This record gives sequence, C-alpha cells and structure tokens, in this order.
Amino acid sequence: MITLKSDREIEGMAKSGEILAGMHHAVKKIIKPGVSSWEIEKVGREYIESHGAIPAELGFEGYKYATCVAINDEVAHSVPRKGLYLKEGDIVTVDTVVNWQGYMSDSAWTYAVGKISPERQKLMDVTKKALYLGIDQAVVGNRLGDIGYAIQHYTEDEMGYGDVRELIGHGIQPTMHEAPNVPHYGEPGHGLRLKAGMTITIEPMITTGTWKIKAKQVPNDDWEYYVTADGSDCAQYEHTLVITDDGPKILTSEDHEADAKYML
Repeated sequence: MITLKSDREIEGMAKSGEILAGMHHAVKKIIKPGVSSWEIEKVGREYIESHGAIPAELGFEGYKYATCVAINDEVAHSVPRKGLYLKEGDIVTVDTVVNWQGYMSDSAWTYAVGKISPERQKLMDVTKKALYLGIDQAVVGNRLGDIGYAIQHYTEDEMGYGDVRELIGHGIQPTMHEAPNVPHYGEPGHGLRLKAGMTITIEPMITTGTWKIKAKQVPNDDWEYYVTADGSDCAQYEHTLVITDDGPKILTSEDHEADAKYML
C-alpha cells in the first residue's frame, strides 16, 4: 500500500535526513588511502547514534552492520571489512538508512579516494547527474517510467554506461522499503502516476561496463553482496525525497545551497 505522508511525517523524515547527511559529511572527512572500510562503519555508526538516531540497516534481514561500503566494482550490500584498506585512486560508495524517532531516510554517496583517474571521475559525475535527472521527473502527474527513462536514456543511450536493473529505488516510510518500486529504467508515460505526499528513493547504480551484476559471498559468512558481472567500476548516488505540488523536495540533502530549489 502506498501512503501519502502528512506534514508531520515529512518534517520527521527531513530531520532523519539531516542526520544522515551529517553522517555523510563525517565519513567523507576520513576517506583517504590507508583507511579501512571498517573505520567508515565505525564513524558512520557513531555519528548516527550520537545524534539520537538508529542505524536502521543494523539487523535488517540479517545484516550485521550500520553501513554498506562498496569499493570499485562492488555494486551494493557490501559489508565493511577490518582488513580491507582503501587505496589511492579507488572509489567508494557509502550507503545507509537512518531511523530517527520512527522516521526513515536513505542515502548513498560515492567518494574519491585520493586522486582518481579521469575515467572514474567521469563515472561519478555522470551517476550524480543521473540522480538529479531522475529527481527532476518526480513531479505530480508524471509516472514512474518518466524517472526511469530519464536516467536510462542519459546513462546508457547518451553516455554508453551500464544502468543496473536488478537493484532499484523504492518507497520509504514507515519502513525502509515500501511500495512503490522505483526502477532506474523504463518508458516515459508508463507506470504508476505520482502524487503529492509520496516519499521515495531514487538511487541509480551506474557502471562503466555491463548493467548486469552477480552475487558474491563474504568469506566465512553467509551474506551475499553484488559486484558488476564484468569487473567494471560502479558508482551510486541516492536521495530520499518527497513529491509535492511545488516539485520534488530532497530530504537528505548534503548541500542546501546547491540543492536550493529542492529544499522544503
């Protein structure tokens, strides 16, 4: 069931999103060569909890950590690891969900580790732009296919990248994953019509190669995560947003000035 959120719910989600954005700023400060992905987990979890919130991924469907930390060809659901250290030129995506007093927010961001190649910088730039192209289609009266088409047309048709199909955005609140599904591919004018009060995530995962992914298992664990099927790089950017009569409003903004037109 899809629920249209009240002003009170949207305000609560915005507070949750503010904490999540602050967490991203905190982990960004420590991301550099030689830092382990476990250190990102520690800083992220400590920030969320010290701000009176709960890291909602912790314990969700058996997941043991507060964050997902994906490096280079890793796509999603990657666990933080104590013995895995970031190297100069890597790209790393940090994804997590915050629960503040029952209000949920979900966001992922890709970061450069030291100086990265022009190819990896371009991937990051294209993926971030794709997110915002999708957000711009999240207006009352449009359909889900309009969001997906904007992302797919830009990333695959114009830029020649891969647009992951198997992992998609979703509704959010009161739980982490709610209806509707929000694919990052599709046909314009198709799918569910968007209404004011819907809260969704848009989270394209874009690769330099194929859009196909494959599962890998964490050593000495039964947890599976995803990597690109051909070993190509992957970047991801994600925001939680609310659809309003005044356009899409981002609830997890990390830069209120750059996102000025998307702020409540």
